[in-house]
Amino acid sequence: MSREPRDLGEGFHAFWRERHLCTLTTLRADGTPHVVPVGVTLDADAGIARVITSGTSRKVRDLPEAGEAEAAGSEGAPVAVCQVDGRRWSTLEGRAVVRRDPASVAEAERRYAERYKPPRENPRRVVIEIRVTRVMGNF
Repeated sequence: MSREPRDLGEGFHAFWRERHLCTLTTLRADGTPHVVPVGVTLDADAGIARVITSGTSRKVRDLPEAGEAEAAGSEGAPVAVCQVDGRRWSTLEGRAVVRRDPASVAEAERRYAERYKPPRENPRRVVIEIRVTRVMGNF
């Protein structure tokens, strides 16, 4: 299945509000996948998924900075986030950029606190912002 996040039913939305560990898959410069556990939040109305992380992480190095991507005419790098709970699962594919501006980071932290718990203090925190282009799953 492949649909817009805002158009999916309550089962989908509830699944993405529940507390689940997710994975983020990015592509290294050599094209091999880098898969790591993360917390993900989804703004289904905007079609944006967010991951907070340290700005020095491998996953951040795999992605373009928002300003660089925009200047190059790019929509970001291809990524996928996935969560599984028994027979229920959902994968969100999309294009990701790294945002470092305080407003974007604060919004991502707020959303993370709603789904998981307040994040620990991290002055190097950034947000990976994913524009969702495909949704798959069984929820």
